[in-house]
Amino acid sequence: MEKHIDSSRFTWVGESAQDREAITRPSLTFWQDAIRRLVKNRVALLCLIIILILALMSIFAPVFSPFDFREQHYSHTNAPMGTVCNDDSAPGVGHKHIFGTDTLGRDIFTRVWMGGRISLTIALVSAFVDLILGSVYGGISGYFGGTLDIIMMRILEIINGIPYLIIVILLMMIMRPGMFTIIVAYSLVGWIPMARLVRGQIVALKQQEYITAAEAMGASATRIIARHLLPNTLSVVIVRVTLAIPAAIFSEAYLSYLGLGIPLPMCSWGSLAQAGIENFRMYPSQLFIPAICISLTMLAFNMFGDGLRDAFDPKLRR
Repeated sequence: MEKHIDSSRFTWVGESAQDREAITRPSLTFWQDAIRRLVKNRVALLCLIIILILALMSIFAPVFSPFDFREQHYSHTNAPMGTVCNDDSAPGVGHKHIFGTDTLGRDIFTRVWMGGRISLTIALVSAFVDLILGSVYGGISGYFGGTLDIIMMRILEIINGIPYLIIVILLMMIMRPGMFTIIVAYSLVGWIPMARLVRGQIVALKQQEYITAAEAMGASATRIIARHLLPNTLSVVIVRVTLAIPAAIFSEAYLSYLGLGIPLPMCSWGSLAQAGIENFRMYPSQLFIPAICISLTMLAFNMFGDGLRDAFDPKLRR
């Protein structure tokens, strides 16, 4: 005779059917998942904090400084770091020259952050112009393809073949030296890598089913490019912009170092480095301070761009 075994004496081992079908991970959008992975990247967050500190100092330090970045006071030239201003004829009496003064008695601390304001402005505006021109040009070339694509790519190669320094020298002969001229000179050639990147992304995306559906529904080419193709390249474009900013900063510093950049009495990190090299043996801090600012900014933007690239790459999702 079979004895009935009570089911209460047994325990289910392993997952139940309900647990297997339950959602164990919250649903996240692409941008939410990218931000979550970016926040976990401590190096990228540290670089972002450094960028914000440099930007805030460049904006507010010249405003609240007791010294004017243009005023010259020959009574306290080449003062070392931390020197207190005791000249009654000069503004800011009793305040410290945190970074000292230069050969004309100007406060280096104020000039460094004023130069940072100009350098960062040139870099950000140039990167924005590159973003607009490169996205539009690359989007049109990649979507239409064919003969138009070939012609537009050959134009890119011709422009890219012209040395950047020659363009700057020619513009300096035609236009007044200054911030606007540097932005124009860099923007004439700086958008080419962005255009090539966007074109490659568009060529890959236009084969997708949702593009075919949009074309079948009668959407215009402008709408398809602006509403469907370019937004899907945004993650790659953002990474490219963060990497283009340090390139623009280096270009501005290089031109200012050669004397083709910001005219006096304005200043930038490049022009400050160019002035500091003349007194490097006697006063090395006049070169080290702007050089450190340039290096730190370029390193922070590059590493933050690497962090964005890792966050936006779905292949690295865990």
